[in-house]
Amino acid sequence: MLWQKRLEQLHQLQGMEKLLEIMAMLRDPEHGCPWDKKQTFNTILPYTLEEAYEVADAIEKNDLNELEKELGDLLFQVVFYAQMADEQNEFNFHQIANTMCAKLIHRHPHVFSDTKFDSEQDINQNWENLKSKERQEKDPQQTSVLDDIPRTIPALSRAYKLQKRASHVGFDWPDVHGAFEKVSEEIEEVKQELKDTQKNKEKIADELGDLYFALTNVTRHLGMKPEDVLRAANNKFERRFRGVEALAAANGSKIEETPLSKLDHYWDEIKKTE
Repeated sequence: MLWQKRLEQLHQLQGMEKLLEIMAMLRDPEHGCPWDKKQTFNTILPYTLEEAYEVADAIEKNDLNELEKELGDLLFQVVFYAQMADEQNEFNFHQIANTMCAKLIHRHPHVFSDTKFDSEQDINQNWENLKSKERQEKDPQQTSVLDDIPRTIPALSRAYKLQKRASHVGFDWPDVHGAFEKVSEEIEEVKQELKDTQKNKEKIADELGDLYFALTNVTRHLGMKPEDVLRAANNKFERRFRGVEALAAANGSKIEETPLSKLDHYWDEIKKTE
């Protein structure tokens, strides 16, 4: 009877309140879903990452209808974590929201107080200063400004964060030209390794890593993010390659059976149309 009453009350709820109740019911020890009940923070994590990428994909496609759905899926991940934490008497969804509210107000003194800044650059500098102070308060034993940068984020994003954090304390090229010269230096070092007849893969990988890192630095100095730049390049390659496939098919041949010289010609034709 109690469960039936709960079901009836559910239909009277709306929005966030309804979603939180659905999540609690899915995890109900007696009546909940067997799959939802057995999940843990660790087992849900892969789904969270997947949903975040699906949000990014919807944005890339400028598909706002799909974005609405994907944002709902991502929100559900947060609700799932909050429910599991609440069951362990650690925290709940409202505490998550309140913590976020406090953080946003604290980091935007130019909006929520009388603090004034002369430029957006000053606002960004203050943001970084506040984050640095928060990290220090969180862990007084912190030994490096690079502490707490997750190792699990995509490598290009982590390189960007490492460089940004180091730059905040003055360890940086004065302008993009020094960063670009470093790219040229790293290219030469890759070439040098490739001249070795033994082709030591570990050394080549090490030098390629330095090259990727240097390119990331150039990108950062130009005010861009490497993930965004590479994502755009991936999309451009995919668009052009699909065009090559279409031209090959229009000429009555399978792409895998088409000579490379012909594929290069198709590629150039596609580029001209852009």
